[in-house]
Formats: sequence, C-alpha cells, structure tokens
Amino acid sequence: MAFLPLRPVPLPDRAAASYDGWLESIERELDRPDCDRNELCRRILTEIYYPELAGRSPESLPEAGRIALLQMDPRNITLEPEYYSEIDVERYARVKPLIWLWEMFDKSPLGENVHLGVKFRRVLAKRIFKKCGKNFKAFHFVKLSFGYNLEVGDNVVIHRHVLLDDRGEILIGDGASVADFANIYSHTHDIVDAHDIDTPATRIDERVRITYHATVLAGVHVAENSMIGAMAVTTRDTEPHHLHLGIPARPVKRKPDRERAPSPPDPLADG
Repeated sequence: MAFLPLRPVPLPDRAAASYDGWLESIERELDRPDCDRNELCRRILTEIYYPELAGRSPESLPEAGRIALLQMDPRNITLEPEYYSEIDVERYARVKPLIWLWEMFDKSPLGENVHLGVKFRRVLAKRIFKKCGKNFKAFHFVKLSFGYNLEVGDNVVIHRHVLLDDRGEILIGDGASVADFANIYSHTHDIVDAHDIDTPATRIDERVRITYHATVLAGVHVAENSMIGAMAVTTRDTEPHHLHLGIPARPVKRKPDRERAPSPPDPLADG
C-alpha cells in the first residue's frame, strides 16, 4: 500500500484572508464576557441565508418569509435534546446557540467548504465541548446531543454524518478518528420500558479508529489503538491493538507492531 498523507491545497490570497478575518471576528465576539450568543447566532445566520433582510423585522415580511427568518434565531427553535429529562438546562442554554449555528452553517453554501468548515467548527467546538484539544477536525453534518458532555483530545478527526450522542458522556482520546456515518452512543433504553434510560460514559481511547458505518454502544470502552471495522456494532469493551469486526464486534486479529511513518504536517491544523 502507498503512504498518502494529506496534501496542502492553496486558496486565493483574498479568499483565505477573508475567511481568516471572518473567523477571527467571531472568536473576538465569543470571547467577550458580555457576548449574547443567541444574538450572534441570529446575526450570522441571517447574513448567510438572507443578507438582504439583515435589517428587516420579521413582522414586515410575508408569512412564509417571516417564519423562515425566525429560524435564524435559536430562541425561536427547539432541538431534540431539550426534551430529554436529564438535560442541564443552564449548561445547554450556553451551547445551544453554537450548536444551532454549527448545524445551520453545514446546511448553507458554506458548509461543504472543507478549509472554512473545519476551522469554523473548531471555533465552535472549543466553546461547546467540555474539553477540546488542539487540531480538532470535524467535517460536515456531524450531529451532537448535549455537546457539553464531550471531551476530545488532540488531533481528533470526526468525519461526515457522524452522531456523537453525549447524553451521558463521551471521551475521545488523542489521535482517534471516527469515519463517515458512524454512531457513538452514551445512552441506552430498557428492553421493556423505553422511558427507563441509563446514561453511562462511553470512552474512546488514544489512536482508536472507528470506521465506516460502525456503531459504539453506550458504556463501551474502546481500548487504545484498537480498530472497529466497517458496519461493526461494539457492544462490549475492546482489546487494545486489535481489529474488531462483526455484529456484535469481536476481536479478530492483533494489529501489526511495525513502526508507523512519521506524521507529516496537517494542512488543516491550528495556525
């Protein structure tokens, strides 16, 4: 197999400078002690989706346009986790505007821009998660539950359409990666009564690889340097340094102990 690290992709200087300036302005506002996150979210989303209506009152618009403009303000919408009984209302109120901003950014024309999107989500993740390490990368359509129950180490990569269900707690170690369409849960329902719910912490250790369409169920400890194969369902703790396959996932072989190639510079790393 060939060693194929990521290559740098240059952007026009004007575009790169515009992106950096916009992100820096958002960070400055978020870092202000008096920042109103709901208002910041409303303003940014209005400028993205309806720039021509940025100064308009919703009451001045036709009914459908008024309803659409109301969706730019997180105070006017509800998200599924708000209906969960165990929610910490105060903590969620702090992160909800940023989660809504993240989700609506992804649905906009900006969301598929990898360069801008990774940096934008990184700005938000550092202010949503309980802990977010350096060089965090999330691609588009990652779905969070509470957000504030996530702890993420350094150099973690979350790919497209991943569900991080942190109703309990999810801890992801340094260098872990989660591939497209994977699901990581931290809540489980009783087999008889669906309202009887347990929320154990789910732990993903350092250098774990969770591959395409795999699922990690609540309370599982995915041990260091183990790998969950495509479509596998992990129902119990894994063995370190092993590949796990199947439903339920079982260890099938130990990963080779050969030296890994030195990591090249990441073109999407923190500046």
